[in-house]
Amino acid sequence: MSNYVQGFVMKIVSRVGLGGIAVAIVVAASPAISQSFLDKGRDLLKGLGGNSGSSATALSVGEIAGGLKDALRVGSERVVSTLGRADGFNKASDVHIPLPGYLKTVQSMLNKVGMGSLTDDLDLRLNRAAEAAVPKASKLFGNAIQQMTIDDAKAILNGPKDSATQYFRSKMSAPLMGEMKPIVNSQLSQVGAIASYDKMIGQYKSIPFVPDAKANLTGYVLEKAIAGVFLYLGREEAAIRENPAKRTIELLKKVFNC
Repeated sequence: MSNYVQGFVMKIVSRVGLGGIAVAIVVAASPAISQSFLDKGRDLLKGLGGNSGSSATALSVGEIAGGLKDALRVGSERVVSTLGRADGFNKASDVHIPLPGYLKTVQSMLNKVGMGSLTDDLDLRLNRAAEAAVPKASKLFGNAIQQMTIDDAKAILNGPKDSATQYFRSKMSAPLMGEMKPIVNSQLSQVGAIASYDKMIGQYKSIPFVPDAKANLTGYVLEKAIAGVFLYLGREEAAIRENPAKRTIELLKKVFNC
């Protein structure tokens, strides 16, 4: 290890202890940062037990896993903060929740008779319900990260490029549905989505010769909201892997509280 790297690591140790080394070493090991965070972690894991001059010998498997957890924690927090705010869903074209497909007939008929504002209102309120529910994911992300074992970390580092996203999906999908459902139910009522839906359907049924239309709005919003969470999480994982300079520097700033 060069004098530059040794001096940098000792400085990190004095400020944050060994817990921060797993992150700091990613930057310190190569000023050019030519490898991604997860690729570097995988290489370090492979190097453990190798030559004493290897950078891997400065770390334990646990410390490397700790660095991975820190990176995933930052990524998951970013997902929640991005989606769990006003217009997080509503103004994001990739996760915006449109009216269910089976309400398109209703929408079309109401537009024809000048009542299209009812469907526009419901569209907005569906997205507001999702935005209100997403912060529930924060605690579940934290739990999944805390429960991550060294074997889990190895599997993520050595697995496919979406390994972390799939790990969270397997751990979180069912509990996330349970945590978000009462929030979505409550929000759909509070923001008027149910009343808007009832009013819309009432107006729709007043039009002669139109088919019946029913919707499980809560289930629909939950499905779309959770899909949006994991879509954005996948992008965060890709950023950690493909844009190491941006992610590791941001993570170091978080560790140093600066």
